Amino acid sequence: SVLVELAEYYDIEIRELLDGERSRIMNKEMKETKYFTLYELLHSETARSKGLDNTPSFDVVDNLNRLVTTILDPVRAVMGVPIKVNSGYRSQAVNKAVGGVKDSQHIQGLAADIVCSDMKRLITVIKNNGKYDQLILEHCKGSTNYWVHVSIAPKGNKPRNQVISNLEKK
Repeated sequence: SVLVELAEYYDIEIRELLDGERSRIMNKEMKETKYFTLYELLHSETARSKGLDNTPSFDVVDNLNRLVTTILDPVRAVMGVPIKVNSGYRSQAVNKAVGGVKDSQHIQGLAADIVCSDMKRLITVIKNNGKYDQLILEHCKGSTNYWVHVSIAPKGNKPRNQVISNLEKK
């Protein structure tokens, strides 16, 4: 399985991947990340509770690393407060289970849904970063709480800097 390949690639135990631990070797591979772990971007409560495989390919891990180094870490550094990843990578099965769109950037490891204590400032800081592909404000129907979907462009493509609001008007 890809999980075995990832463990062999990073020369770590599979348990470390599953438990969210980061070995020195994984830290070396994700060497430019400061605030976010691979585990945060792979963890899915939906996958766990429904027994769905959410193991990424090497290309997805590479995309997640670019997402962190291009957007998440720089934004977190400016914010000065923790940013929580609600959803990062999603396998096709997990994406379907959570009701994601068929061509979701999450499937490629290009996107994360995030929240923090100052959402308005978070949006401003992401916009000022300028390296995002999409910045989407989203929420569950009927809720006033929202999250930010932020993504990077696929490798070799220029970011579109799209800003979309999927918030219901009151």
